[in-house]
Amino acid sequence: MSTKIKIDVVSDVVCPWCIVGYKRLEKAIAELDIADKIELEWQPFELNPAMPTEGENINEHLTKKYGSSAEDNARNRANLTSLGAAEGFTFDFYDAMRIVNTREAHVLLDYAKESGKQTALNIRLITAFYSERKDVSDRAILAEELKTVGLNVEEGLARLDAPNSKADIHTKENYWHEMGISGVPTVVFNRTSALTGAQPLETYKQVLTELLRAPNS
Repeated sequence: MSTKIKIDVVSDVVCPWCIVGYKRLEKAIAELDIADKIELEWQPFELNPAMPTEGENINEHLTKKYGSSAEDNARNRANLTSLGAAEGFTFDFYDAMRIVNTREAHVLLDYAKESGKQTALNIRLITAFYSERKDVSDRAILAEELKTVGLNVEEGLARLDAPNSKADIHTKENYWHEMGISGVPTVVFNRTSALTGAQPLETYKQVLTELLRAPNS
């Protein structure tokens, strides 16, 4: 194989299905033993770009956005908790949980990419939000997670106030919207094909295997 498989994972750090899908993709790559043949990059997709600073209670948010009932929400949370556990991820949903704005988290993920620590920071932010009851729109929390993955905290936080840093995220999001992506997670392979939603492990393995066998691989 002369070139690597380029994988773009279009996602948000407050998207529960994104971590389930990624864990399955990660497992597929490990089981096929092709980590050295993969180039993975996280791409921004804000589920709630207009979310105010104070955020919104998760139950109120889901009911307003999707029209779901309290029973629907409870059932979905139980399902996600079970699916997450199967992939080694802990979802700790609670009644006072708030959905928050993620624009600054995406700015920092862009920053982390420059040091090869984008995946590490992304997993930390998702874990902080869903497993540790942390507000990933809070700069103090963002600073903690930068430090946790070994990134320069002062430099990272300065990026949040840099000219165009947030506009750049919006531009990248628009690119993926224009490519027809309207839901996450969406895993894009070599910028030519994509899978939307948290697909089963075998589906990821099948696609990766086919790409490895492709004549131009």
